[in-house]
Amino acid sequence: MRLQLTLTAAGLWLGVTAGWPAESAGLIRVEGAIGPATASYIARAVDQAEEDQCQCLIVQLDTPGGLLDSTKTIVQKFLASPVPIVVYVAPAGANAASAGCFITLAADIAAMAPTTSIGAAHPVELGGNPIGGDTKPDETMKQKLENYATSYIETIAAKRHRNVEWAKAAVKESAAITADKALELHVIDLIARDVPDLLRQLDRREVNGHRLRTAGAEVVEIPMSARERLFQLLWRPEVMFILMLIAIYGIIGEMSNPGAILPGVVGGIALILALYMAAILPINIAGLALILLALGLFIADIYAPTHGVLTAGGIISFFLGGLMLFDQAGPAFRLSLGILVPATVITALFFIFVVGAGLRAQLLPVRAGKETMLGKAVPALERIDAAGGKVFVEGEIWNAVSDVVVEKGQPVEVAGIEGLTLKVKPKTQ
Repeated sequence: MRLQLTLTAAGLWLGVTAGWPAESAGLIRVEGAIGPATASYIARAVDQAEEDQCQCLIVQLDTPGGLLDSTKTIVQKFLASPVPIVVYVAPAGANAASAGCFITLAADIAAMAPTTSIGAAHPVELGGNPIGGDTKPDETMKQKLENYATSYIETIAAKRHRNVEWAKAAVKESAAITADKALELHVIDLIARDVPDLLRQLDRREVNGHRLRTAGAEVVEIPMSARERLFQLLWRPEVMFILMLIAIYGIIGEMSNPGAILPGVVGGIALILALYMAAILPINIAGLALILLALGLFIADIYAPTHGVLTAGGIISFFLGGLMLFDQAGPAFRLSLGILVPATVITALFFIFVVGAGLRAQLLPVRAGKETMLGKAVPALERIDAAGGKVFVEGEIWNAVSDVVVEKGQPVEVAGIEGLTLKVKPKTQ
């Protein structure tokens, strides 16, 4: 009887538990520079994970850095999240540098895959200036920015009970360490080979009074929306640089070939997008000035040929301007030579051949129409005076007037055109 009751209870327990919903864990993948699109994506994912009652949200991270404003938005979202946040620096070879270091330390649980690294959080590489001032701060401003970043990361590390001294060194000394060293120094909480291994290690851990149940949990990946993917794609220095080039090519192409319309429309759209991105990306004014100087030199060499001297100067100025355009934003935002060199060559060829040909064509003498008759010498068909007369020009008989009386057969020169009447004067030998 006792055995039967035990079996019945076990059957009821299995039946009930079989109907329970499976636990889930949200997963997002953040790769590349941290910017407004990334912050928007992470904030939406946190909200969705809360709505779906996920056990936790895993942020798989691999970034060289990003903007401080976007990083602050992400950190604030992490600290206010009711859903446990797990930042997992992965896959193997990934890096949580600069802004990524702040984000990792702000997580409820920080994890790394083997052969990954974290650190190098000096504020220069974060871009932006949270305390105002010029985009290129002097030594005093740099010190203020460093102190700000140091206190900020210290606050984050203390909040999450992590190694505060190392966190400060990551900002002041650009310290960077491997996953094994990070675990040893209590910068992170665990090392996991992959997501399943991470879930196994997270199981039964207590976070903010909530015990995680992640063993065997279903991983629900939260993808980027179409809008976020678009802005993530656009929000890159390479894209902004290409938009600048399209704007330059389109607008100048329209100016050198009035009425083409399409180049002007495309150039105008590209210019608006580039200006929008310039309000977000940290632009170096000196680099932009060098690029504008290069364009001026290219155009000047078309009107005043200098055997290529101004064009050579324009090429050098354009290349240096491209190198300096984002140099205050750190390695995460600098233009690669693979983009810059072809852009410099194409821009030089564009101005030398396309724009040059268009502008030089506008300076050529008229080759068609009645204006081509100006300066031609023709014989008078009859006596010409102020009252009128006739001349034969290019197979047609034209009315003609002259301030000086011209006899029939005398050569005259076309001096002007008024409607259908030519103004002529005696041809001087």
